[in-house]
Formats: sequence, structure tokens, C-alpha cells
Amino acid sequence: MPAYKIIEIFTSEAIRWKGKSLSDAIVEYVKGKKIAARCMVTRAIEGCYENGDIASARLEILSMNMPLRITIVLPAAQAESVLPQIEEMVSDGIVAVQDIQVLSHKTRRQLIPKHIRVKDVMTASPCKVSLKTPVNQVVDLLLSSHFTGIPVVDEKNHPQGVISQGDLICRARMPLRLGILASANADRIKCVMQCLTQVSADKIMTRPAICIREDRLLVEAVDLMLKKSLKRLPVIDASGALSGILSRQDIFHTVAREVPDWSAFHRQNVQVGNMRCVSDIMRRDTQTVFPDTPVADIIHIIDANDVQRVAVIDADGLFQGLISDKDLFSAFSEHSEGIWELFVRNLPLMEKGKKAEIAHPANTSSVMNKTARDVMNTECITVLENASIDEAISTIVSLGIKRLPVLDVQGRFKGLISRESLMRTGCGYETELPTVQTGNECR
Repeated sequence: MPAYKIIEIFTSEAIRWKGKSLSDAIVEYVKGKKIAARCMVTRAIEGCYENGDIASARLEILSMNMPLRITIVLPAAQAESVLPQIEEMVSDGIVAVQDIQVLSHKTRRQLIPKHIRVKDVMTASPCKVSLKTPVNQVVDLLLSSHFTGIPVVDEKNHPQGVISQGDLICRARMPLRLGILASANADRIKCVMQCLTQVSADKIMTRPAICIREDRLLVEAVDLMLKKSLKRLPVIDASGALSGILSRQDIFHTVAREVPDWSAFHRQNVQVGNMRCVSDIMRRDTQTVFPDTPVADIIHIIDANDVQRVAVIDADGLFQGLISDKDLFSAFSEHSEGIWELFVRNLPLMEKGKKAEIAHPANTSSVMNKTARDVMNTECITVLENASIDEAISTIVSLGIKRLPVLDVQGRFKGLISRESLMRTGCGYETELPTVQTGNECR
């Protein structure tokens, strides 16, 4: 083991640092450093100080200023980086440092720190709609935002339900998911708006709204989201009024900000338990095609398997690129009429007359002659199967993506890692469970 030191601070409850008790401030400081350190605060039952004051819990000489000992155990190299700040913080007390012999240093890794509460992570003052908001206004609001679901509240601002992209597709006859619809031209969007079921939000929302109190722990919220297959949770205050929204992206931003550098711990010979890599949680049943697969077949695969993307591999399994339903639209911008027709042709959600208004007649032969090689995205961000979960989370957060192709060291495609699988890892679930279709998501 590398050299270790123990830092001990002997102070009292009355000492403050920038408005906080000194013990709270030091614990927060050590936590924020994200180093391989353990910190402990103990409160004495009796003691005395240099100035003659006595601290005691006895009734006859009751004192509220009890002695405190703050103990920090950490690698010696890191002690040098924290001591100057600690010395500055201790305005009254003794700071002692000594070398200690550490036989082993073990810790259990977790993605989501257990002390964080929902209110620390949620997006406050979220967008919302009322029970009687027309569906076309709901779609218009979602098209102009970065989210795909919205809470529905009553006149007291109490959540009554949630409208998701699945609700809009299943119950409001929206022909395509929001990401694709947003890439269509204004005329097509206008036609879709006219074809939507002309009802209010309360007629299509999923009810009741599954909510969580803002004072609950974040790990409880994640557990609830996973059990109910939810991508977002309305957050309520003590009175039941909507105070925020908690999304997967909110959670991953927190993970990226809060977790320590586990690879640095390894370099210091700290034994980290429950370490997992990308290959442990990726999906292996991902649809793949070859570069010469016709576009018509790709569209059929996407539709028949209820997926939004397929991977392109060569005969040796080497990753070539990724194709999403959105890529198909953008790739065929010069044939937008034809590709639009291909996607909406078999959708049962729209009457033939309305479908005709949206999908104008066009010659699709040029589209049908294309292959995966012509439309695939070759600029994909990928991750190695032996990479740490933290690395995958950092990539997803920094780039705002939902899924990452996973490759081995030779570049062969192994599967995909998703936000849901990462969340399951954070809550201790061993594998990514099958998707459960509910009224909240049906596509």
C-alpha cells in the first residue's frame, strides 16, 4: 500500500467557517475533493479548553459547546493538497498530522450518492399544461423544447397525469415521434397538427400521475422510475403542488458531477468493490445490417422490431456506422416526399384521406435504390466494452446522447448501452430488464 496519513482536528461545536459549522464545512470540503479519503466527526461527552472553559452534559454544568474531533484518513500524496485549506478553516482548535500504516483500503462503488435528494437534482418550475389544453398546443410546445413529455395539472397546480410521446402516438394519432416530426417542413407539421385528435390533454394523458416528493432521496426516485418504466417524474412539494420535473438527464448530470475518479482510486491501490464495465450492462440483441442492405429492408426492420436505430457492420463484424429513423429523413432531403411516404404508408393511426394530405404522391424509386452505406452515420461516438460505466455516463452527459455503440478493441460491434441500463447499474440492478410497454410509452 502507498503511504497514508491521518489528519485530526480538535475543535468545538461553536466554531464556524463561512456561516457553517466547522465540522460540516470540512466534511463538505473533503467530499468535494473526490479523493480516496474517509472523514469522521465525533462529539465528546465532556472536556475542557485552554481558556479554562469546561464542556459537560451534566445538568449542573450544562454546556452547549461540546468538543469535536474531526478525523480524515487518506493517502499521503493527497494529504498535502488538503492541509493548507484545512489549516485556514480551523480558526480555533488543533490540527495534527501523523503517518499511519494501512494494510488495506476497500470501498464500495455506487453511481448515485445516497444523501442526494430529489430537490437537489430536479428541474424546477417545469413546463406544464392544464387539463383542457388542446392536444395540438401540447405537441407544439413539445416540438419547440428538448423534452418529450409534460405534466398535466389542475387549477391548484396538482399533477393529474402525464402526456408522453407514446400517449400522443397511441391516443392523439400523431404519426411519427417528435424528433422526426420536428425535422419536417412547416407545411407537413401543419398538416399533422390538423390530423391530430381534436381533444384536450385530459383525454389522452396517462393517469394518475406518478409523482415523488421533492424531499425524497434520489435513489428512491430512480428506483420508482425503473419499476414503472418512466423516463421522467413530476416532483411535488408538501402540499402536492408541482415544483419540478426529474428526468434521466438530470440524474446523469448529477452522477457526472458527484462521483469520484474511480480510476484514480485504482492507481492508489484502493480496492473498489462493485466495479462494472460497459460490457456488463449493454444490450446484445441489437439489430444489425450490412452496408449493402437496401433502405426498404432497413425501414422494415425499424418498424417490425419497434427500434429507432440499427447498427451497420461488415462481414467481419466490424462497426461501420449507425442508422436511425431520423437519419433516413435527413439523408433523403432531396427525396423528402418519397421517404415521408415510406414511413407513414403503413401507419394505422391515420385515415386514408388524412394520410394523403401528409404524404404527397412521389416517385420513391431513387429512395428504394439506396443502401445502408448511403445513409449511415459514420461519425458516431462509440465506447469500448471494457470502459468504465463512469466514462460512458460522462460521454452521454457531455454530448446529450441516449445510446452508445459498444465495440471491442478490434472495432467489432458488440451492442448498445442506453440511459436505462446505466440507471439500473446506479440502483444495483444486475441487468437491463426488458422494456415494459405501458400507457405512458407505446412506441
